[in-house]
Amino acid sequence: MSPRRRVLFALLAAMVVAVVALVTFRSIHAARPVPDASKPGTVLLVPGYGGSEGSLQVLATTLRAAGRTVVVVSLPDGGTGDLNVQADTLDDAATRALKDAPSVDVVGYSAGGIVVRLWVQHHDGVHKARRIVTLGSPHHGAQIAAVGAAAVPGACPTACQQLVPGGQLLRGLTTPAPTPPQWLAVRTADDQTVTPPDSAVLDGAVNIEIQSDCPGKQVSHSQLPSDPWVMALVRSALSTAPLTATPPAC
Repeated sequence: MSPRRRVLFALLAAMVVAVVALVTFRSIHAARPVPDASKPGTVLLVPGYGGSEGSLQVLATTLRAAGRTVVVVSLPDGGTGDLNVQADTLDDAATRALKDAPSVDVVGYSAGGIVVRLWVQHHDGVHKARRIVTLGSPHHGAQIAAVGAAAVPGACPTACQQLVPGGQLLRGLTTPAPTPPQWLAVRTADDQTVTPPDSAVLDGAVNIEIQSDCPGKQVSHSQLPSDPWVMALVRSALSTAPLTATPPAC
């Protein structure tokens, strides 16, 4: 056989292998059922920019007291590195949880909500997550990131750069959010970190602004994961009851 024919056959064989792999991948994922809404599993809490696990400990304690198994995800690079790598870490945590649970519920605080969206999009979260809550997440970017990126070179790490409004990563996110799972996006009008606050609105989710339901209630960005009303809202959202826009009483 001539060298040219050998190259041609090698290319054809590679194409056949690629097609078979693609069909197999799609078949496996198409055959996987979505999580049963009546069977809550482990709750994964994803910290925001900077990766502070302490910011989620009050919420973790509250959910555990309600009988839920909770894992606070430890993010690599101090929570300031590539958000895609953080999504890989979240998938590792989900994989471990799914060994003993039928599904996972995921709560993403601040930039953690973007990590969760990347995870759903790139790690088949549709077939792993039952419900997802984002708290003050910059779904449309944060002006503070834009200011940081335009300031002193190197002052805005990778995750900061990825949260600039209109940036490539944010533009590449699936919108509206794919369902299932069911999504709840919570925001506060008092947010001075994710600005404008409406950046926390997520198309495809049940969207709740705290002050629309509790006029005069003051909740800053940093208070979102520990505010009693917000925690009650999260507990309700992660229950087996239908996820609706009806929040708890103020």
